[in-house]
Amino acid sequence: MAAPGSLHHLEINVSSLERSLRFWAPLLERFEYTEHQVWNGGRSYIRDTTYLVFTQVDKVDGAYNRRNVGLNHLAFHAASQTQVDEITRWVKSNGYRVLYEDRHPFAGGPQHYALYCEDPDRIKVEIVAPAG
Repeated sequence: MAAPGSLHHLEINVSSLERSLRFWAPLLERFEYTEHQVWNGGRSYIRDTTYLVFTQVDKVDGAYNRRNVGLNHLAFHAASQTQVDEITRWVKSNGYRVLYEDRHPFAGGPQHYALYCEDPDRIKVEIVAPAG
């Protein structure tokens, strides 16, 4: 049973399901999410009692902008700094954008070892190593 107040699910509308899943599926698999549901125009991935849903929008009305009202970014715990580094290499080798690259991996401060990157729709994703 999930703890009261824990996240049940998060749904993300995407401009291209196929393109987005090329980013999200391998990333989520690294964090032990598994494919949960598949339907025409959508897919979800689950870990424990939380799942993420990706849904193809019918019509794209402008580009996503994290600085507008709405979701700013998603942040995931990494197992280690090594995992952050591995995911950083995967992001770069697949042509995705690393944010704040001039300050990577300490863009969040000297004690915050993390990767900041963008998915194909420019949604910011943060991968945070454990402190210490």
